[in-house]
Amino acid sequence: MLKSIDHLILAVDDLSISKIFYSDLFGFPPIWEGVHKGLGTKNAIFSFENMYLELLTKNGDGVGATFVDNHIKLNGEGLAGIALEVIDINKASLDFAEKGIEVGEYINGEGLSSSKKIRTWKSLYLAKELTRGIFTILIEHTSEKILYKHTEDSSHIKRLDHVVINSNDPDGAIKLYRDIYGIRLALDQFMKDWGGRMLFFRINKTTIELVGKPDSKNNKDKLWGFAWSVDNIEQTYNRLIKSGIEVSEVRSGRKANTLVCSIESKASPVPTLLIQHF
Repeated sequence: MLKSIDHLILAVDDLSISKIFYSDLFGFPPIWEGVHKGLGTKNAIFSFENMYLELLTKNGDGVGATFVDNHIKLNGEGLAGIALEVIDINKASLDFAEKGIEVGEYINGEGLSSSKKIRTWKSLYLAKELTRGIFTILIEHTSEKILYKHTEDSSHIKRLDHVVINSNDPDGAIKLYRDIYGIRLALDQFMKDWGGRMLFFRINKTTIELVGKPDSKNNKDKLWGFAWSVDNIEQTYNRLIKSGIEVSEVRSGRKANTLVCSIESKASPVPTLLIQHF
């Protein structure tokens, strides 16, 4: 049913400030800046090899503005949603119906860039009762997708390695991500050191990492953090230090044959890890 993680939505209060921080972090500026007139939002998009990150803020009135405003009031700035790409949104709707899940009609979307370019898409907004509380969109692009601009600079961030979701019900998450969405479950491991389960769902060479630990007080899942893949973590570390971003020392990762470091700047609203695979 699903093709890839299309993009992650990061709700921000001041787009201009967040745009500068993430440009410094990634090593390049956003590839798109624009508005959603009907939603009351504006955005800046950073494109990578396997997906894009959308910084979203309110811009007037509309359901989008209300969504961003509510998220920031309840949770502060941070990851607010995930969009999953489908090839054919009508077929995706039928696939859900065959599983006894009604998702309603798709909505046509349009974005207008600051240079007057137009992007169009079709989207289905999934009920939070289905998605375990995470704002989730299915999206089919009906105009050319935003393309990743290859960079030869090995200090730049190239792709999303994984996005982290906290959950109190790993079995419920398996039912959603594997059985309903059809995403491959690559790992289901109990972690003795902290008494919970770690699940890896793999799609388009990208991981949805779900950290599962029983919690009777919280029956919803939550987008928590992300990890970005780099070609040369030492060069990335040096570039970030020069740009004024606080970052931990480079260390060996939990996974064999990896090096990692963590972004520690207060300007980062999302727990962020950088990782180099060997």
